[in-house]
This record gives sequence, C-alpha cells and structure tokens, in this order.
Amino acid sequence: MLKNIHPLLTGDILSILDDMGHGNEIAIVDANFPAAANAERLIVIPGISATDILDAVLTVLPLDDFVEQPVSYMRAPGEALPIYAEFEASVEKGDGRKLSLKGIAPPEFSERAANAYAIIASGERRLYGNILLRKGVVRS
Repeated sequence: MLKNIHPLLTGDILSILDDMGHGNEIAIVDANFPAAANAERLIVIPGISATDILDAVLTVLPLDDFVEQPVSYMRAPGEALPIYAEFEASVEKGDGRKLSLKGIAPPEFSERAANAYAIIASGERRLYGNILLRKGVVRS
C-alpha cells in the first residue's frame, strides 16, 4: 500500500498513466466494449464501475488544458443517459474545473479508443459507459 494513492490504481495503471505523454488518450470502457480486440495496452478491472475507475484515474492524471474538450464519451443514440452526468461530476471533482464533455458517435469513439495509448476495461454494466481522457501537463 502507498499513502495518498487511490486503492484502484495498481502499479500497472500508474505505470501506464506515467508513461503517457501530453496529448495521449486513455479510454475507460464498459463491459460490453471489445477492449481486448482493440487495445495495444490493456488493463482489466472486472467488477468495478467506469465511474469509480474514472474517479481514481483523475486523482493523478492531469487533463489537457490546451484543448477545449479533453474528455469525450460514447454518445447513445437518441437520449442523454444518467452516466453522462456522473462522468461530468467526476471530471469536475477530479480536475477542479467544470468542463464540457464531448459526446461522440460509437464508431468514432471505437476508432479513438483503438488508437489510444491504453484501454482500461471496467466491469461497468450500464450501456455506453465509455469515456476518453486526453492527458495534459503538470505545471510547476
């Protein structure tokens, strides 16, 4: 155990987050997403929700403040789902600022996730529980 490190952040996750460069993306995906077929680097955290993983990741990952929308989620056709509000609340809490999250169509999300630095496969069972984070810089 380490002090001040969220317990969901394993050594593998911390290593990936640390190795990411400015502008790299990481995807946190739900249990229905074909993560193993698309990830160059894959971390599997079964049984844990995407929102809990998002909360943990945002305790250490700076979001890109050089772009208008450093966070995107997979948009469901036709309706806004409750998980989107949870994503927004997690991002605001973790980043310390209110951001407008970008909803993107499933094909675009899947393409960006496949090109992401890594994918974290959660146990999220709510549909469209998929989110992309673009890493920023740590300012001194």
